[in-house]
Amino acid sequence: MTTLTHFDTPVSEPINSQIMQLVVDHLTDISAMEIAPSNLLYSIYQYAIGFEVHLYLQALGGAKGIAVELIVATDAQDPQKVTGFALYLPVKDDPQACGIAYMAELASHRHLGVIRAMVQEVVRRYPHTELTCSVAKVAAFEAMGLQVIGTRGPQVLMNTRDHSTDGLMGILDVAPIYNSTEVRQIHTYLLQRNGKKAMLDAEKKRDRQIDQLTAKAKAFVAQVKD
Repeated sequence: MTTLTHFDTPVSEPINSQIMQLVVDHLTDISAMEIAPSNLLYSIYQYAIGFEVHLYLQALGGAKGIAVELIVATDAQDPQKVTGFALYLPVKDDPQACGIAYMAELASHRHLGVIRAMVQEVVRRYPHTELTCSVAKVAAFEAMGLQVIGTRGPQVLMNTRDHSTDGLMGILDVAPIYNSTEVRQIHTYLLQRNGKKAMLDAEKKRDRQIDQLTAKAKAFVAQVKD
């Protein structure tokens, strides 16, 4: 059994740290580019996406001027154990709408329908819910009541309705994370360890993957709309 708890204020440190561990452990699943551990840039995205989620968790309660809410799934037999989370952004001028920004579940709990339960709870609160996912996950989200409405970058855009909201969603500016001293330090370390050619190859591999995923998403949506 899974217990779901809604938060619109900052969570306790034990919950926060378990959410951050989920992000680090499931980065390929969470990142839009599906970056693999074999890519030398992986640790950069582990830090950057992890820090982005950290900032959103800090923004719970409106501290950063944007609306952020969170559903946390815990094990009913062990209430201290976080088994999944869904971090979503309510739309400022559309009280029915939100966008799910990040979502993950423990691999050991996938058979228990943790993601489904969290999505259903978000939709219960915000009937006009939107998210993006890989082509491979479309069928699972369709079974949860979402439909394909387009693409966003390398991912398929899905919604509980046949259109996106016209309202405005507040999001954090993540560019400073990638320009931060910490990211530069990680990059410098990787450069010294692996060499310039290997790092350039990793960047090309990442860019090729983004292009391939973008083309795959567009082709998939075109087929669905045909």
